[in-house]
Amino acid sequence: MAAARSGRLRKTVVMVGMMGVGKTAVGGELARILGVPFLDSDAEIEMAANASIAEIFARDGEPFFREKEAQVIGRLLSGAPGVLSVGGGAFLNAGTRQLVHDRGVAVWLKASLELLWSRVRRKDTRPLLRTPDPQRTLAELMAAREPAYAKADLIVEVRPDASIEETALQVRAALAARPDVLPPA
Repeated sequence: MAAARSGRLRKTVVMVGMMGVGKTAVGGELARILGVPFLDSDAEIEMAANASIAEIFARDGEPFFREKEAQVIGRLLSGAPGVLSVGGGAFLNAGTRQLVHDRGVAVWLKASLELLWSRVRRKDTRPLLRTPDPQRTLAELMAAREPAYAKADLIVEVRPDASIEETALQVRAALAARPDVLPPA
């Protein structure tokens, strides 16, 4: 880890995956382990808009949100290498995927539907799950999104029994296989 701590991370690590998988928690821990900055595109969007994601969806619609999201991700990828968590739908945009591929490395945090549902079912902060059958909606979103997520550079399985730190260390181990991202110590 000494290489990463000395600022030798060569590309931004972009955490992608479904809502509830732990992109922000794992990404934050990974950034701490690597000694690099952590950014969250949703938090950056909320700060810039002075509104929550749910409010932006309700006021302006999903297409507007996705356009602004792509702009924010592009801006964040142009900065110094770090760890970036992006919203669950961000990686579906082909232009955003290409931008991530060109300037960073995408890590898909992959989890089972059961694990995701256990994490999001009691939260009302997910605008896409405000439906009559949110579990079915989650399953449909997962089925629709996984082909895009599968285009990520690295895939890390999220286990229900793994801590945030253990999952971050799994991501760190996957990155070790990519000297273009994280050079050997």
